[in-house]
Amino acid sequence: MQQELPSSRRKSRGRGDCRSRQRAQPLLSSLPAPALPEGAPACRLRSPGPTGAMGVVGVLGWLLPPLLLLLQVVPQAAGARPCSPKYFGHDAMVCVCNATYCDTLDPVVLPAPGTYVKYESSKAGKRLERSEGSFQSSLHLLLTLNISTLYQHVKGFGGSLSDAAALNILGLSQPAQDNLLRSYFSESGIEYNLIRLPMACSDFSVRPYSYDDIPHDYELKHFRLAEEDVKMKIPLLHRASAMSRRLLSLYASPWTSPAWMKSNGDIRGKGTLKGQAGDKYHKTWANYFIKFLDEYAKHNLTFWAMTAQNEPLAALLAPPQFPTIVFTAAQQRDFIIRDLGPALARSPHRTQLMILDDQRLHLLRWAKAVLGNATAARYVAGVGVHWYLDGLVPASCSLEATHKLFPDHFLLYTEACSGFLTTRFSVSLGCWERGNHYSHSILTVLNHFVAGWTDWNLALDLEGGPNWVKNYVDSPIIVDSSKNVFYKQPMFYHLGHFSKFIPEGSQRVGLHISHRYLSCQLEHVAILRPDRALVLVVLNRFGWDVPFGIRDPAVGFIRTVAPANSIQTYLWRQQ
Repeated sequence: MQQELPSSRRKSRGRGDCRSRQRAQPLLSSLPAPALPEGAPACRLRSPGPTGAMGVVGVLGWLLPPLLLLLQVVPQAAGARPCSPKYFGHDAMVCVCNATYCDTLDPVVLPAPGTYVKYESSKAGKRLERSEGSFQSSLHLLLTLNISTLYQHVKGFGGSLSDAAALNILGLSQPAQDNLLRSYFSESGIEYNLIRLPMACSDFSVRPYSYDDIPHDYELKHFRLAEEDVKMKIPLLHRASAMSRRLLSLYASPWTSPAWMKSNGDIRGKGTLKGQAGDKYHKTWANYFIKFLDEYAKHNLTFWAMTAQNEPLAALLAPPQFPTIVFTAAQQRDFIIRDLGPALARSPHRTQLMILDDQRLHLLRWAKAVLGNATAARYVAGVGVHWYLDGLVPASCSLEATHKLFPDHFLLYTEACSGFLTTRFSVSLGCWERGNHYSHSILTVLNHFVAGWTDWNLALDLEGGPNWVKNYVDSPIIVDSSKNVFYKQPMFYHLGHFSKFIPEGSQRVGLHISHRYLSCQLEHVAILRPDRALVLVVLNRFGWDVPFGIRDPAVGFIRTVAPANSIQTYLWRQQ
């Protein structure tokens, strides 16, 4: 439904700078937490039109004739609920949820042949708002889909259930917890299908711990899951799974081994595994992975994949107390060949293995070192990548180059967050630019052969924690447990433009951009779903409206507009 916030709540479209605003916590103490009552009415309808686009029309010229297509505004279906907005500075809007109210979405229903649906979010206040339109005939083109050109399959999208995320979720009342979990995993939410779990502690824990702190327990007789697993994460995983109509794919990543296996003798801080590949320390560490899978299986939870180590090289730049193990590419290769690969192969688990799980700055060299070895490559299914240093190396020189060398191994983004490596504004409530950053990353990497994208913490507190090394960051959902509310940030809705509409098994297809309109610089990706419907996601990071066209040769033409600072998802059936 095309909606407009009441005029008293609307904000201008100025670009703004999230970093220039006050931090979230002081603002929260002075602002009430709004909540719409059960069955609250939707906001007023408004008719779409070319308002705000005329300056661009004059430049591009191709929209001077009357628009061939006018969007047909339809009422929002009965099950959906609108956002309850709250502002934290200029253009900084979150959607407030609590125990009795949370905005929801309807299940995705494919439109009738010859029509399409569009979902739109914007800095101006829209959040996954739905409209419909019909295909027309036209000679004016911008984006032309080519479903005969097929690229990588999509694994999916999701986030990480860290200890911090679990603590924040469980800090809410049971009804509010359910609203948060439904927001991520149900048909009334954005339908995540990937969940990453730290294997024992990460920095986003309240304490350093492992699953076996008894020195020299090479047979792992004292291996035990922690309370954080048994009382927090495992129950939440079962609740999320029960809410989801999609199969949830879990994957685990270790931050650190027990202290007695590390060269520095401490879970905290920088250290390597003692000894070398093939020795008792490395074989015990490999069996630690299998024990983890065994124990979770006892709780009826299986893992699709594991990574061999979280950030094996970024650890060199991490805070002094950061829990980690340092590996070089050669050391990881040898550990996989002699220890971890054979241990997984002998186990009853069909869990796949990913390497790297670190910055794409290292990707090509790491892949050559590990996957270039035929024995190691047989044990490895894919490569995990983190987003933090993406600006240092182009996607074409890292992601695409790696895919061309090793096309049988998937690429998956396994961690991303905003607000990192800063002592100010770790949490910036309502920051649209941070959502833009997410979508820009997802669109870029999908167009360079990446199979999916995983956010970091599912939920954090107002400070961006808890984190026992004070490495605070932002999250798509921020919890204020003192008020029993949580805030769904622009990052949440940006992710939803992908996760809800691009299910596992989808495949990227060709998308031709007319040379005449290359200057518009919209960002986009085209996807063919398993049900043969087509999805087009379009991002406009500019402060002005951009007219453009979409052509499916089998169906027709859509002439439309990407509003300033907006993201759109188009969905239609093939004919």
